[in-house]
Amino acid sequence: MNNPFTLKNKTIVVTGASSGIGQQVAISCSQMGAKVVLIARNKERLEETKKQLSGKGHLSISYDLTDLEHQKELVQGIVSKMGPIDGLVNCAGITATLPLKLMKPETVDELFRTNVFATIELTRQVLGVKNINKEGASVIFFASVMGCVGENAKSLYSLTKGALISGCRSLALEYAPKKVRINVVSPGVIETPINKNQPYLADPEKRKATEALHPLGLGKTEDISNTCVFLLSDASRWITGQNIIVDGGYTIK
Repeated sequence: MNNPFTLKNKTIVVTGASSGIGQQVAISCSQMGAKVVLIARNKERLEETKKQLSGKGHLSISYDLTDLEHQKELVQGIVSKMGPIDGLVNCAGITATLPLKLMKPETVDELFRTNVFATIELTRQVLGVKNINKEGASVIFFASVMGCVGENAKSLYSLTKGALISGCRSLALEYAPKKVRINVVSPGVIETPINKNQPYLADPEKRKATEALHPLGLGKTEDISNTCVFLLSDASRWITGQNIIVDGGYTIK
């Protein structure tokens, strides 16, 4: 029986693969048969992720994606070792909780360079004619529910995520003739090692309030990685330009 959800014989690039959601996406993709290229800054944590992958033939690369000028060489190196790319999952990103009066131009630049510019440039390089599978490919941007709804002191973070959601639609139209699908995943609050130390989860009262905002409770990294596997697989061949909200019901209240 044909399994449209399999990632067998696909090469998937995952950024931010050293921890949290990115790490789980890499693990889940490998479990579904993909050869995975792991990208993150921390070499040691990347190797820890690589040890948890199923199968063989994976590649880990320590690279700071805000170095936009050398992304072309990065992608060329990946293709020379792994062959054409079938999927790209842009998990790498940073967050900020900051009121407008405390924002500085350098802070705005840092968040946009990491969350938007690095994502768009890597996508541009991956979608080069010699780098992408000619039979088709899938690209995933990572946004957030904060790109769809408001929250105090989250305007800068929301700006970066909203940019990805909006940009995805036009890019999906641009690349549809080339059989490339481009979608966004927007998670609600996910329990990750980093998030567990944030006040809204570390403080018992604030955690209770955060949980109450999610009708199905807080999410696990697997909830997001399973969505990514679907979007990377042939099972989602007719889905493009969409913002897939995975939030346990946060945005329906």
